Amino acid sequence: MQPKPIALKILDVVSIFALAISTYLALFFAPTELVMGQVQRVFYFHIGTAWVGMLGFVIAALSGVAYLVTKDMRWDRFEVAAVEVSTMFFFLTIVLGSIWARPAWNTWWTWDPRLTTAAVTELIYIAYFMLRQGIDDPEKRARFGAVYTLLGGVSAPITFMVIRLFRTIHPVIVGAANANQEKMSMTGDMKIAFFFALFAFTVIFIDLIWHRIRLGSLQDQVEQMKLHLSM
Repeated sequence: MQPKPIALKILDVVSIFALAISTYLALFFAPTELVMGQVQRVFYFHIGTAWVGMLGFVIAALSGVAYLVTKDMRWDRFEVAAVEVSTMFFFLTIVLGSIWARPAWNTWWTWDPRLTTAAVTELIYIAYFMLRQGIDDPEKRARFGAVYTLLGGVSAPITFMVIRLFRTIHPVIVGAANANQEKMSMTGDMKIAFFFALFAFTVIFIDLIWHRIRLGSLQDQVEQMKLHLSM
């Protein structure tokens, strides 16, 4: 593997500091929510991980389209990196949401429309890796992955929009709520913690994607060597 670029080293450091600052803002700077109390502080990380999870699934779908058009394996590596990192973040979103839900809703889990679509989305992308592993030919595997992420990517906007279309107990954070939907309000300090968390997790997301692409490039080289030796 080539030496780590200086820009990536800098991004590593920025990611650590951004996460540390975001943690301080969430745990100490933002005021305690009057109704939910201290557990509401999970909200900043819950939304931050959800944001990059959804973002990565959409990016993966776009990368799939780019691969189908160009047949360039670099787009496949980018797609895999986006799915892998986003699947991890989205799993954290579900876990953090359950931690928040226990004192807020008196249950770890309920089949609310948002929670249901989020769980389905996570399972779709877990299956993505299981199915890819069953395909040996790199080009067929990349083509399958591209089509799969293009179809699976539909689940991301559905998960985002479901609380705006159906009756649900999950609050709306960004955008207008429907008549039966509660919209979460934030003070000025809460908004600072909220938007910085989005920034911090975006930086971390980019950093992890870059690392995963480098790893994917090395994996492709090893696979090509194995194919060459087997011929």
